Amino acid sequence: MSQIPVAKPVLDEREVEAVRRVILSGWVTQGPEVAAFEREFADFVGAAHACAVSNCTTALHLALLAVGVTAGDEVITVSHSFIATANAIRYCNATPVFVDIEEHGFNIDPDLIEAAITPRTKAIICVHQVGMPCDMSRIVEIADRRGIPVIEDAACATGSEILWKGRWEKIGKPHGDIACFSFHPRKVVTTGDGGMLTTSNPDYDRKFRLWRQHSMSVNDTVRHGSKQVIYESYPEVGFNYRMTDMQAAVGREQLKRLPEIIARRRELAAHYATELGDAVGISLPVEPHWARSNWQSFCVGIPDHCDQQEFMQLLLDRGVSTRRGIMNSHLEPAYHGAETHRVAGSVKNSVDAQNGSVVLPLFVQMSDRELLEVTAAIRDSIALSTRAIAKAG
Repeated sequence: MSQIPVAKPVLDEREVEAVRRVILSGWVTQGPEVAAFEREFADFVGAAHACAVSNCTTALHLALLAVGVTAGDEVITVSHSFIATANAIRYCNATPVFVDIEEHGFNIDPDLIEAAITPRTKAIICVHQVGMPCDMSRIVEIADRRGIPVIEDAACATGSEILWKGRWEKIGKPHGDIACFSFHPRKVVTTGDGGMLTTSNPDYDRKFRLWRQHSMSVNDTVRHGSKQVIYESYPEVGFNYRMTDMQAAVGREQLKRLPEIIARRRELAAHYATELGDAVGISLPVEPHWARSNWQSFCVGIPDHCDQQEFMQLLLDRGVSTRRGIMNSHLEPAYHGAETHRVAGSVKNSVDAQNGSVVLPLFVQMSDRELLEVTAAIRDSIALSTRAIAKAG
């Protein structure tokens, strides 16, 4: 029996040829392909500036540094996210302040942000979880009124859209101050690994470009193309956060096919909603009227009587791979200790979402037959769990 994976990147000979071209060019590190990828990505999302980096974690780190987060500061975000979101805050020797997610969704609850603000609050990171956009209009209104920068953790949201002041706009325009993207293989487009920062602020963009390359005063492209001998300097501490030209070449090919990738993912998500709409105890994700998700993942709530791990094992026994609901950083050993974070109020929704939901397979190459196999396995697993409880009772 073949296994249906949770995710699968869309790669073929186009990416192979792109990498081949770069290798034969002799320039394989950050160079002309990175610059082209940045221009094309900025055009795609409608941003003034786009800066490519090694991954989304490094993008978040640079974004926090750019808005001035430093030791002793606080950054409001959610625990309900991959641990990189909170880790990037700690890289700045700042404190993550965790607020809860919405009751019927996986994104930060805007109603809880203001109460978490203190004199030490230096930024807000909102996470467009599993590709579903946050309520940016409400978040930005609060942040603007309180004079706090907003960083969008858009790791999962390449190609997602929101209705902004009457117009559909891509996540990454950005609608906060800075947006950070991931090109990990689990994401909608991939460069193997990699990240991107977008912003409307030219000063932020200048800082990203300086810091990503050890704060070198003259970059490689300029130095190698100069007819004069140039000695670079290093005016401040920087980082090795560069993307390679091989990665960027793959990214450029991925970007070309992104509209068709998203169209298929949205089609599969709609199919899931139809097939599982009457499944007893299954809670489907809700797309607000002002959002268009890229459906990076399709995460469903499972019946209350089902043990999450047993439910996932039943599916795995049927050849269906799943993942547990999105993790909570504050529950991980690295965040045990009052000095590592602060929880602002209850995070019950976050914990319930982690323990009571599962991520289903969704990838462009997925056939309608495979989707029906998944939904049939879900129904059978619910029935098995129900009978087991009845028998035990």
